[in-house]
Amino acid sequence: MASLDEPFIVGNLKLPNRIVMAPMTRTQSPGGVPGPDVAKYYARRAANQVGLIITEGTYINCAAAGAFENVPHFYGEQSLAGWAHVARQVHQAGGRIIPQLWHTGLARTETDPPAEGPSGLGLDGTPTGKAMTQRDIDDTVAAFTEAAATAERLGFDGIEVHGAHGYLIDSFLWRDTNRRTDRYGGDPASRACFAAEIVQAIRATVSPGFPIFFRLSQWKMNNYQARIAENPDELAQLLTPLADAGVDAFHASTRRYWLPEFDGSDLNLAGWARKLTGKVAVTVGSVGMDQQYGDGGDFTSGFTQRSGVTGIGELVARLERNEFDLVAVGRALLANPDWAARVLRGELAEMAPYDPAILATLS
Repeated sequence: MASLDEPFIVGNLKLPNRIVMAPMTRTQSPGGVPGPDVAKYYARRAANQVGLIITEGTYINCAAAGAFENVPHFYGEQSLAGWAHVARQVHQAGGRIIPQLWHTGLARTETDPPAEGPSGLGLDGTPTGKAMTQRDIDDTVAAFTEAAATAERLGFDGIEVHGAHGYLIDSFLWRDTNRRTDRYGGDPASRACFAAEIVQAIRATVSPGFPIFFRLSQWKMNNYQARIAENPDELAQLLTPLADAGVDAFHASTRRYWLPEFDGSDLNLAGWARKLTGKVAVTVGSVGMDQQYGDGGDFTSGFTQRSGVTGIGELVARLERNEFDLVAVGRALLANPDWAARVLRGELAEMAPYDPAILATLS
């Protein structure tokens, strides 16, 4: 496991190893306020040698940003005080932590205010919510920027922009939901314009070495066949504007990290992001699991079936080939807060199996 235990630097952030805690929505923050139990939950992983923690998605300060109850906010006095405590606890445990900044976009079901998207089209192509005006776009860019600046002020080690899974930013990247005819729609580079404006505004506001991660995916909620890019050239057109705007690391969300993304190459999505942009790449997708996310055919199946922990030999081999730089772990870290420490000691066989009942707790 030596390659997983190597230190790594992104921006001014120095990581002790290559293991990252993936962002996982926990809905354990009543009223949007992360409590002491949330701080202990993250600090427990930090104390057990997780190199970098990416928090669950946190709502930016937009009225239409939220879609689910008890998800933490990244605005408001009480919520920010809670997050400051989380950051302190993680740092005291020897860890590094960045918040994931989130606008759920088309996932919102409330009508006041309605869901926002590029063209007022849902993930299934039916009319949903409202098409964003330029004022809406400008306000959203400002809200992401404010949240990023707040994260640096509170002592976090960087931020991640959530641009995956059919949520707001991803809905601009995907041609099926983005039918705009202004500068935010059309070819892949134009569809990336909204995301690039967010990143550029953040980059201009935070310190030069404060790292910006960007999470992307092909798949959407309940649509595992969706693709924002059909080939490497389209992916390059989407990611190059983001890299130029200031993204330091691309966090490529896949269901199975070992599957090739495009014909003719063994590279996964993270591998292609690294190859095309030269930026840091984070891979994620069923690391250590024998039940791959979504095997039941729908969005919830990855969280309703018992899964065990399996070997990660191929993961290590790909890391050693420099296909990607960092490895994000989700469900296995829910079941085993000490997953990183055990893996680095070579004790993979002793892991507890994942059980969906864990989702009801902050163990």
